[in-house]
Amino acid sequence: MTEDLSPAERYAAARKRAAEQATALADFREMYDFGLDPFQIEACQALETGKGVLVAAPTGSGKTIVGEFAVHLALQQGKKCFYTTPIKALSNQKYADLAKRYGADKVGLLTGDNSVNADAPVVVMTTEVLRNMLYAGSQTLLGLGYVVMDEVHYLSDRFRGAVWEEVIIHLPESVTLVSLSATVSNAEEFGDWLDTVRGDTEVIVSEHRPVPLFQHVLAGRRMYDLFEEGEGRKKAVNPDLTRMARMEASRSYNPRDRRKGKMVREADRERERRQRSRIWTPGRPEVIERLDSEGLLPAITFIFSRAACEAAVQQCLYAGLRLNDDEARARVREIVEERTAAIPDEDLHVLGYFEWLEGLERGIAAHHAGMLPTFKEVVEELFVRGLVKAVFATETLALGINMPARSVVLEKLVKWNGEQHADITPGEYTQLTGRAGRRGIDVEGHAVVLWQRAFSPEHLAGLAGTRTYPLRSSFKPSYNMAVNLVEQFGRHRSRELLETSFAQFQADKSVVGISRQVQRNEEGLEGYKASMTCHLGDFEEYARLRRDLKDRETELAKQGASQRRAAAAAALEKLKPGDVIYVPSGKFAGLALVLDPGIPAGRSNGHRGFEQHDGPRPLVLTAERQVKRLASIDFPVPVEALERMRIPKSFNARSPQSRRDLASALRTKAGHIVPDRHRKGRAAAADDREITRLRAELRAHPCHGCDEREDHARWAERYYRLRRDTQQLERRIEGRTNTIARTFDRIVALLTEMDYLRGDEVTQNGKRLARLYGELDLLASECLRDGVWEGLSPAELAACVSALVFEARAADDALAPKLPSGKAKAALGEMVRIWGRLDALEEEFKISQTEGVGQREPDLGFAWAAHQWASGKGLDEVLREADMPAGDFVRWCKQVIDVLGQIAAAAPSVSGAGDGDTVAKNARKAVDALRRGVVAYSSVG
Repeated sequence: MTEDLSPAERYAAARKRAAEQATALADFREMYDFGLDPFQIEACQALETGKGVLVAAPTGSGKTIVGEFAVHLALQQGKKCFYTTPIKALSNQKYADLAKRYGADKVGLLTGDNSVNADAPVVVMTTEVLRNMLYAGSQTLLGLGYVVMDEVHYLSDRFRGAVWEEVIIHLPESVTLVSLSATVSNAEEFGDWLDTVRGDTEVIVSEHRPVPLFQHVLAGRRMYDLFEEGEGRKKAVNPDLTRMARMEASRSYNPRDRRKGKMVREADRERERRQRSRIWTPGRPEVIERLDSEGLLPAITFIFSRAACEAAVQQCLYAGLRLNDDEARARVREIVEERTAAIPDEDLHVLGYFEWLEGLERGIAAHHAGMLPTFKEVVEELFVRGLVKAVFATETLALGINMPARSVVLEKLVKWNGEQHADITPGEYTQLTGRAGRRGIDVEGHAVVLWQRAFSPEHLAGLAGTRTYPLRSSFKPSYNMAVNLVEQFGRHRSRELLETSFAQFQADKSVVGISRQVQRNEEGLEGYKASMTCHLGDFEEYARLRRDLKDRETELAKQGASQRRAAAAAALEKLKPGDVIYVPSGKFAGLALVLDPGIPAGRSNGHRGFEQHDGPRPLVLTAERQVKRLASIDFPVPVEALERMRIPKSFNARSPQSRRDLASALRTKAGHIVPDRHRKGRAAAADDREITRLRAELRAHPCHGCDEREDHARWAERYYRLRRDTQQLERRIEGRTNTIARTFDRIVALLTEMDYLRGDEVTQNGKRLARLYGELDLLASECLRDGVWEGLSPAELAACVSALVFEARAADDALAPKLPSGKAKAALGEMVRIWGRLDALEEEFKISQTEGVGQREPDLGFAWAAHQWASGKGLDEVLREADMPAGDFVRWCKQVIDVLGQIAAAAPSVSGAGDGDTVAKNARKAVDALRRGVVAYSSVG
């Protein structure tokens, strides 16, 4: 090839190669035994030139290579690099990878409850840890050159997403930001925002999967391809699947069905049996066996339920499934025993160790948040080594943990989202199926969806075909954020900073279209104004008089109608059973006998709960023998009794004979009476001074005599209608712009009221709040301020602090939680009372929990378990009484430990009287009491 080049071209190529070899990227590439993809090279080159990068690429495409290049650059330049992840498990995994590559002395780990080599030049941490460092002005930030934010699309998470934006906004300008994201459809928008707040940022988007993904549907004994084989980007859904779905939808067989009075024919039943023999949802062991026979293991089966994951493993064991040979079984046992050596024997029984080990030896395991962290890490390690070949997991496994498989199975396309069962989104489907296909191992990956009742191939094709999903900000200011910002920047600068958030960036962009419409409307208004110009005078003024007159007449008409309705309702309320009335209008107009005067205006407890009524609704018998309950609409004018009749005690409204007899008596008694016609009163407008004045001014106006007056008036009407629409659009714009700053203003006003802030000054109370992070930061601060936790033992304090972090998985628990007695119970009660006070204050300052701001009610459901564990009780007893999986118990304990550490740091600032020190000491003792046994041991984090 080089022979075809001229000497000058060969020289230029040689110069280029020499320049490339002199770069840090060239050294970095030599560390890998595979070549880098074009998008990885492009991102690394941008990083080396000093730019920040946003890399959006599919799961498993190798975007973390770019993050590792930032680590490489930092070490080469003598700077620090922080590698942040959304979850501790991912931090642990990344720490292990980087420590293996660069040496344990150069890599540290910080996950809130664990600290390993924190002063190392490369530190892996959860994003919250970095946020807390930034607010605290930690010395660890000195020399920081690069920050890698892995899984940055997590900022869409409505509970924790705000932390990512806080970090991006507050990082020093000198820090280069590397953002790694799943493929999102608005990467350019996110990149524009990063460019605004962080400076020069290169956006690199790759939609190429290094391992192609094939989509399948498993129905009965057969696996169908989702798409037909064919050329072109637009793929057609497999017609076999469409036919099966149509056939199942039209199937309505039921032995009790009758068609035109006859039983379903035997032929229909036979066809039904044949259809059923072809289509069914295969069982879990059957699915694994099928994948094994097709060579599609290892596989991850996503089931959106922890209990179902465990049940799936048991079903496979009961079915006698074995995916490992004797050699693999021995290796599994060896690794498991090595990793769990620190766990006492008595705890192993409680944790279901032996059942878990049996599954692992057969190559089958579950993976979910309810498992002990150590157990989950062992499953991950064995899966990567190929010693576990079938994993049943909840969707938490999809969050970046390095567990690629050959196949991914989805049992259903519906999951519980915390509020209801909802279809999974295209983004979730992409994230889940992104695990299929191991780079460098598999030629192709496979996504398998199980056939279910009411299955729609078109819906699945839509999920599979929509490769991207939008990134939406979930940023909201918090109390802790407010005091930290005011302390560092003052109120005005803090407000400006918040207006640079991605949330505000998106809100502002959303009003661009509305602003354009306003501009077009304003141009239209100018045109209308010109068209209604009159040579005799100011037609705009004349049109305003006409409009004022019309508005006044409409107002008086409404008042008149309202008064008539009120008079009619008042007359109805005077009716009694036995009154003979004349119904003035409606379907049942005419003579009627009141059987029941009905209920008065207001609310009544009806069959649909409370129903609103605008007046009494009398039950009447008409002269035509109908019993009906009338409404106020049937009485546009007041009605009065014409005559009285006795209603027999034996009268039954449901009896036709009773109705006939009483209606006959009604006609006899009052059929000759002619009701008085209701005379209309004088219109209020006739005597209204304002209307008289406006009419006089109209007649006197010069434009009143214009020959083209009505033509001008039509243009004026269009002008006012368009102006009204424009004003509504302007109100919408006003509602969307500065939304974050307005929320911040309300939070600052509340904190000022509570003496946490005084203008730009942060009080002692505020300084304490600045050290307390978490959802219930203000409640924790108020508890310290009021001395609620003084005099509590470490175990009692642990019980109280648990209420600040715990949230029950089931929204409504019918049973009241078991609480420790004595001081702890009293303190928990006082915490709930303080929350009630804060809740009322938030309502007063219009701070709404529905917007993601404010303090939720403390949940006391973990108080007993935290108290018992901190008191030294055994794991078996605590888990049995808590009725909670070991993994959840460990996670909540670690979160309690985290907040106890914050309280230990914040408590001494309480009035200096010494009580705070007692709380601080007991908080540290509570940390030690909780951090034991299963809570203490985890391989790293």
